[in-house]
Amino acid sequence: MSGTEPLPDLLAALHRHGRVALFGPAGSGKTAVAHGVAAAAARGGALVMRSSPCAEDPAIVHSGLAELLASLAPPSLAMVTGDRREVLSALVRRGPAPARGTDPLAVRLALAELLDALAARDGVLVVLDGVQWLDPDSRDALRGALRAVRSPGLRLLTTERRATASVAGHELCQESWPVPMPALTPDALVDLVTGLGLPHRWTGQVLAHSGGNPALAVELTRALLAGGRAALPPEPLSPSPGARELIRLWLNEISDPVRRCLVLAALCRDPTVTVLNRVRPGLAAEELATAEAARLLRVRHEEIRFTAAAIPLVLAADAGPDARARAHARLADAVDDPVAAVWHQAHAHQEPDRALARRLRAAAEESRTRGAHAFAAELGLLAARRLPPGEHAELVACLLAAAIDAGAAGRSDLAREAAHRVLPLAHRPADRVRVRLALLDAACQRLRGTEEVLAKAREEAGDDPELLAEVHLRTAIKAHIADGDTRRAAEEAGLAAALATGRGPARTLELALLMRARMQRGLGDPAAERTLARALECAPAVSARFLAARHAFFDDRLDAAREELLALLQHPVAHSGATTQLAEVLRCLVELEARAGHCRAAIEHARRLAGVLSEAGAAPGLSWYAMAVAESAGGEFARAARLARLGAAAAEEEGDVVFLPRSLLVLGTVELATGEAARAVAALERVRVLETAQQIADPSVLRWHGELAEALVGSGDPAAAATLVERTRHQALALDRPGVLAALDRAEALVRIARRDLDGAAGLLTGAGERFAGLGLPIEHGRTLLALGRLERSRRRGPAARSAVRAALTAFQQRGARPWAALAAAELDRLGTPAAVRPAVRGLTAAEAELAALVAEGLGNREAATRLFLSVKTVEGRLTRIYRKVGVRSRAQLVAALRRSPGGRIRPVDGEVT
Repeated sequence: MSGTEPLPDLLAALHRHGRVALFGPAGSGKTAVAHGVAAAAARGGALVMRSSPCAEDPAIVHSGLAELLASLAPPSLAMVTGDRREVLSALVRRGPAPARGTDPLAVRLALAELLDALAARDGVLVVLDGVQWLDPDSRDALRGALRAVRSPGLRLLTTERRATASVAGHELCQESWPVPMPALTPDALVDLVTGLGLPHRWTGQVLAHSGGNPALAVELTRALLAGGRAALPPEPLSPSPGARELIRLWLNEISDPVRRCLVLAALCRDPTVTVLNRVRPGLAAEELATAEAARLLRVRHEEIRFTAAAIPLVLAADAGPDARARAHARLADAVDDPVAAVWHQAHAHQEPDRALARRLRAAAEESRTRGAHAFAAELGLLAARRLPPGEHAELVACLLAAAIDAGAAGRSDLAREAAHRVLPLAHRPADRVRVRLALLDAACQRLRGTEEVLAKAREEAGDDPELLAEVHLRTAIKAHIADGDTRRAAEEAGLAAALATGRGPARTLELALLMRARMQRGLGDPAAERTLARALECAPAVSARFLAARHAFFDDRLDAAREELLALLQHPVAHSGATTQLAEVLRCLVELEARAGHCRAAIEHARRLAGVLSEAGAAPGLSWYAMAVAESAGGEFARAARLARLGAAAAEEEGDVVFLPRSLLVLGTVELATGEAARAVAALERVRVLETAQQIADPSVLRWHGELAEALVGSGDPAAAATLVERTRHQALALDRPGVLAALDRAEALVRIARRDLDGAAGLLTGAGERFAGLGLPIEHGRTLLALGRLERSRRRGPAARSAVRAALTAFQQRGARPWAALAAAELDRLGTPAAVRPAVRGLTAAEAELAALVAEGLGNREAATRLFLSVKTVEGRLTRIYRKVGVRSRAQLVAALRRSPGGRIRPVDGEVT
């Protein structure tokens, strides 16, 4: 099973093996898949017999068999002769019970005769959904009948609530092919929970806590919607009663000793095999292996990660307070990190303890030094709880530091807890202002509706220039992110910088200057570079270096930008738990590598970003946008468009005017590439409206202008395209933006083609291609060559068209720009020059067909992985599925099968198995 297409894979397994045992934990979707298989079989003309036993059925004799027979029309039993028909009729109460009782052998023989006759006539699919609850008499009758049936038209599908293996299904039929039920894919989960009404911002939390289990995801979603929490910003989830019951069903598969080991892992700050071995020497390794087989956790090298974040919450809650305290005490002695040891000590001892509180404050300081602000906030709050009564000054200091740390970490829940406790106690205006600013910082992108907090902070700041500088800085951030008012953001940042100059922390001045430089760049103000240089002089900290890399990216100085961003990736901030900073660096690397044509690197950075945000339980909008960028360069256009739509929807929910136009730009670019010019115009016009409202004047910041102009030509409005090109060209020339000018040349060429100035268009395309190549933008270079090839084809200049398109194809293939290479290959086909002749077999997905073609060429797994920009493990898994579908067991047999296939062609069929 691939995890992305369970129904097609299951149908293929049934076709191949005849008997399939599907197994998986409670709530994993086995019944839904069984329904899908039954419906597909019925559509294909097969007769479906179905039984769905429940927990009470084992005590009811022949209940499962009676349900199977009752699903048949009465005339079907007439296919069984004489006494045997009477035996089966009695089971479904359509005839009298035998006077001497039911003979098990007679039931078995009658059932075998019936199944044989039905399978020979129509083909039969027997579905036993919940085979673990099949009553013993039905199981014995079916087991004997299945051995006796000779017709190849009989298929059997059993489902079983069991995570590790199919036991009851295998006992019923030893020939059954075991198939584990895969977790729901992230895409499918998003569709599921947003279809129930869950806002996109919560999907990351639900995915992390459910581990892809659909029933658990639905239960968590319904609890959020019912309680009204779904309308609020995401915070750590607490499983609902229904979710807890579902997880307890999973935990029932493990023994008490394994559960005790898992309780330790659930309570450990950073669980590792080494730590658990110290607490449970000689036991932990085997217990962890058992838990991993039960799909409760994953062990990778030393790290232990639960498959669903709700599992450790249920384990810890069910353990009880005394057991938790004992476990924390043992873990405090076992962990290597002294900061984690103090955290465990605090959970082991609940009573006030001044010495422990001070150790917690010291641990918070150390955690803050490491950049782990969320952990520092937790430690600070713990310190406040462990302080004895009467320690007013120290309590305020603990809570204030915790609020500030929570703000730096973007943890609204921790910031609110600290603020709720400290505001009634804090009498100094400076403390109250800093708590309110921490609440704003913790909100991250969700700054709509924070006007009251800002107003109170401004009022309490009085005429203190240091505090006012901080307030103006947050006002600038809100003006940019929530209000889309770039000019006001620049003005507020300027005020903050003026107030911070010569007083207060240098960090405030640096951040104010950086904010002003960012806004000036967007406004097309040449002073942006001077402002940035001044910020770098203050302190070349991470934020200043990051903005310098962004400016280099805007200027197409990609090597310089990459060098700085990769250096920041190695900075302690990337390993400290500071999610926001790491996410920003990774997002920019995705954009940079996609523009540079390093498609594999872009995808790897996007995957890492998704993992970082998922681990933090953050909203997934940013990862959707980044994956859309990466997919649009080196993946699949359809997936890029889907991710871009999700990213846009998430940004719109949050009122995020920064990433909404970015997601829409990816969507518009993909729709333009795939020939949906009208849709591209709709998306890109929204980008224009948003950017205009934000007063963005520098066309290098978000390069939508050329894309929109091309889409306008494609939709039949070359006059509007020409106007846009002319207006943008004036700005790009004034600011010296060569990459933008090249894109405008390509767009103008399309305008000229529409106006039949073909020679002028060819000249513009040639020049634009050369400029893109000189800037090191290979995908844009390839797109321009492709446009030139299409122009030459329209002029009936076959050799010139083929030469340009081949050059485009080569440029795309060398960079792993798969969707663009597919466009070039299709263009070569139109020119009568196929890009490649691929051997294959009907029924493979597009991805499988591509791998099969490489195998046919003689590539090994590692070579194929390199060519496809995949991991070797992914190639091995995909190859296994190909073997199963083609019906072979080795690479040599696969190659032989490919060579025998009609026409020597691979025919992927829309991702479905046929």
